[in-house]
Amino acid sequence: MLFAFNSKAEENNIKYYSEDSGILSLIYHRFDENKYPSTNIKMDIFKEQMSIINTLNYKFYDPQHLQKKFNTTKDKKEILITIDDAFLSFYKIAWPYLKREKIPFILFVSTEAVGKTGYMNWKQIQEIEKEPFAYIGNHSHSHDYLVDLETENFLSDINTSIKIFNQHLGYNPIFFSYPFGEYSKTIKDFISKNFDFAFGQHSGVIDINKDFHELPRFPINEKYGDLERFKFLINLSPLQYKSLNPEDKYITDNNPPKLSVEFFENQKNIENINCFSDEGNGWNKSNITFDKNILKLDFREKFTFRRGRVNCSLNDDGIWRWFGVQFSVNQN
Repeated sequence: MLFAFNSKAEENNIKYYSEDSGILSLIYHRFDENKYPSTNIKMDIFKEQMSIINTLNYKFYDPQHLQKKFNTTKDKKEILITIDDAFLSFYKIAWPYLKREKIPFILFVSTEAVGKTGYMNWKQIQEIEKEPFAYIGNHSHSHDYLVDLETENFLSDINTSIKIFNQHLGYNPIFFSYPFGEYSKTIKDFISKNFDFAFGQHSGVIDINKDFHELPRFPINEKYGDLERFKFLINLSPLQYKSLNPEDKYITDNNPPKLSVEFFENQKNIENINCFSDEGNGWNKSNITFDKNILKLDFREKFTFRRGRVNCSLNDDGIWRWFGVQFSVNQN
């Protein structure tokens, strides 16, 4: 199996505007578990979504290319499928279809839950891992809110998961998925030393300028999985930027944070950008200002516990571009 050891990918220091069509990553959890609508997708809808991807002539992205070709621009956007939590419903319902169609994907596993009621066991995970188009990712040990843990407990949690993966697969995966998409700079710094790539749950399209350890994904579920919305998402293109501040996405006493995004000088139509944010627990158009090629957001209120989101979109001569930011909000 590819990736038998953790080979550290080069840091991405390109930072120039490109014509990269990008990689659009989708995140799924449960399949045909209708009593969990916020994390479930009905299998017939999932198949229709995969059909839409094929009809639009998008290819499914093989995760091995992240390591080999991250810095290579893509002439046509590709779609990356990811599955979080390794629920048993994935193995029983979605896996036979993905295997038959040979659709590549990453399955993110939290090691503590393996073998428990409703979750896959190691034999099933090993069966999937043997297929050349299926990849396993680390999703922590406990699937706890990592930002709530003391540093010592966070380190213990991740190191425990690494040890268990080594025991059962013979290696620690190079892919990591932050539980709930939450992380602080401390968490991200440790993950970046132990994994080549890490995924959040903020929306957006991966391009060559995105941070290896803050890769965006669009969550798909019953609420946000209707076919019209899905077609809109699938057709989105990257909204590239040079830098984004603050680097630390964990909000403590700096609520609301000061968010600024530096774009490239030669980006077209950047003045057409619109942002929406949910500070004060309500989605509204964000207050934005431009200073040369730097976008600043002036939040109206504090973000409420537990997460805050910002989504920005741009109509670039008929091409819709998008990126999102997710903050983790301290309860105090």
